[in-house]
Amino acid sequence: MARKKPAQEPESKKVTNENVMGLRAEVLEQPITETLETNYMPYAMSVIVSRAIPEIDGFKPSHRKLLYTMYKMGLLTGARTKSANIVGQTMRLNPHGDAAIYDTMVRLARGYEALLHPYVDSKGNFGKAYSRDMAWAAPRYTEAKLEAICKELFQDIDKDTVDFVDNYDSTMKEPTLLPATFPSVLVNANTGIAVGMASNICPFNLAEVCRTTIALLRDPEADIFATMQAPDFPGGGQILFDRAQMENIYKTGRGSFRVRSRYSYDKSQNCIDVTQIPPTTTIEVIVERVIDLVKQGKLKEIADIRDETGMDGLKITIDLKRGTDPDKLMQKLFKLTTLEDSFACNFNVLIAGTPRVLGVRELLEEWTAFRVECVRRRTHFDLEKKREKLHLLQGLELILLDIDKAIRIVRETEEEAEVVPNLMIGFGIDQIQAEYVAEIKLRHLNREYILKRTQEIAELERDIAQLEGILASKAKVKGIIVKELEAVAQKYGQPRRSMILYADEVEEAEIVEEVPDYPVHLFFTKEGYFKKITPQSLRMSGEQKLKEGDEITQQLEAQNTAELLFFSNKSQVYKMKAADFADTKASVLGEYIPARAQMDEGESAAYMAVTYQYDGFMLFFFENGKVAKVEMSAYQTKQNRKKLLNAYSDKSPLTAALYVREDCEVLLTASSGRMLLFHTGLIAPKATKNTQGVQAMNLKKGQRLLRVQLYEEGMLQNPNRYKKNLPALGALPEAGENAGEQLKL
Repeated sequence: MARKKPAQEPESKKVTNENVMGLRAEVLEQPITETLETNYMPYAMSVIVSRAIPEIDGFKPSHRKLLYTMYKMGLLTGARTKSANIVGQTMRLNPHGDAAIYDTMVRLARGYEALLHPYVDSKGNFGKAYSRDMAWAAPRYTEAKLEAICKELFQDIDKDTVDFVDNYDSTMKEPTLLPATFPSVLVNANTGIAVGMASNICPFNLAEVCRTTIALLRDPEADIFATMQAPDFPGGGQILFDRAQMENIYKTGRGSFRVRSRYSYDKSQNCIDVTQIPPTTTIEVIVERVIDLVKQGKLKEIADIRDETGMDGLKITIDLKRGTDPDKLMQKLFKLTTLEDSFACNFNVLIAGTPRVLGVRELLEEWTAFRVECVRRRTHFDLEKKREKLHLLQGLELILLDIDKAIRIVRETEEEAEVVPNLMIGFGIDQIQAEYVAEIKLRHLNREYILKRTQEIAELERDIAQLEGILASKAKVKGIIVKELEAVAQKYGQPRRSMILYADEVEEAEIVEEVPDYPVHLFFTKEGYFKKITPQSLRMSGEQKLKEGDEITQQLEAQNTAELLFFSNKSQVYKMKAADFADTKASVLGEYIPARAQMDEGESAAYMAVTYQYDGFMLFFFENGKVAKVEMSAYQTKQNRKKLLNAYSDKSPLTAALYVREDCEVLLTASSGRMLLFHTGLIAPKATKNTQGVQAMNLKKGQRLLRVQLYEEGMLQNPNRYKKNLPALGALPEAGENAGEQLKL
């Protein structure tokens, strides 16, 4: 019986491609899932784990590589060195280019002013975090060393407190984490954007973080707000404190809060000096926005604005017009500019190689666990070193009993290799002790030297017992961490820079735009063109200019303060103000609404509704004979949205739209010629915009609602003939009966 050949797995299909150059011109076809697994996922994880997301020590890999290089260069003490030298040395650990490394150094530098506690002591122009256009000098012109606080980052790093791994080319070792003695992950801000995730950690005051960590070490259920109410930014500013909002951030690690600029009013110069701004904006953004608002006529109180930042720090000066209230103006600026901005929190941190979004309490618990492990590893390292030394000294102590015997053994041993074994036999010591005794210099073979060495035994035994006690007690380990935190807070703690404003202290100004109120004529055409013409201009104008084939479908008398709602053929509505359009003349085409409203491709404006208080109703008439009556208030929004989806039902094509403030009579005409007259009060209003409506006119198969007209007296000879109970077929018109003009979209 013949054996069956084993089933072969299907191979990837190879397709020859003439357009591919080379000796082996072929394209490998593979499933998209396989491509993602082999190409995309490794890249994504590399970005997440090795580049963009900070770890529990508060650093991303690029930060850690730079700081460790500076530490190994001896820059924790001594003079500064050229930044270019540091960048060059860091490239041994960081395979990225010199520009990326220097950018990292700039952000960590004191001169850049991005961190509450900078790690790099800089000299030279390092730019400013609050300026977009203030470029920093090249690395050959600047100098740097480590700040004193970096002692707390590298404390006992050589005592096996953290793991070390090979660098990218396996030529040297680098730490996986830094054994920071304080929760640096919360002290200095950190931002990172990975693949499919991001991290944005706001900074907190160092002293407050240390006190909070101590409180949690003593009581895991301690109230965090008792010691750390809100973040603290290096640029100061005012934090608008919302307890519920902040509790959510502390609990989930996500959320946002508002930061407001600080200012002072110079009465003698009649100007406002802004000296602190939110960390999410820059001087240039603020100035450009204010200038733009002044040009739009929305800030008439401002005479001039200029950047006066100099050696004394940030300063934006706003010159005021006579009689302007500075506080009211600033409330207005807080609303309209980034002088007040939101800070979005995302406490995404790598924990054991896994990205996790943690609240403040969880972050401090993870850091505590990390620090406990560092202290235990340091204690174990010291314990082993003392045990080794004690072991050697115990062997040396035995020599004290008979030094002459030790000398005689060495002298009488014929071969060098036999010295150590003979000492082991002669004094009953092990090889390590014997090697130590054998290496003692001849000058040290005296009683005084040996007595001094052996006197350390008692001290070493006490130290070993103490270290063993630390390893056996979690409370003692936590006590060590508490002492370290207290020392850090005492040595490096600073007063808060950001002021906390509580809800009852915050003034919220209601901004009311002053819109000039005057009569206007509004024109809307079939093709979607809009004109706003004053009565005086209309009287002086001639014939209306229109595109070929276009016609005016709506002409209304209104006020410049009117709200305009443009309904599109895609069941959407675009909200604008009449005041947003410039006054024009009959001799111009006007504004093209689809372009002005940024409508989608293929979308056109179909109907214009003009309102002031959003009273009355919108009537939508569909080809299937249904009528929808929607309250106008349904289109009023608190957020002042410019575009609303699902403005009306899209289940049937729209025949006509009509805005009425009060119920009225409407005449419908079907494609069959039948006509129906009814009062809109018979239709119940709906609050849902995209309601399908109710059946008003019954239509036979193949028929549709053709036109809609507002009924006026005299349009029909016998109007009662066309009034029916809804829904109805309507009636055929009598000979010679004229129904007037059609209402057009």
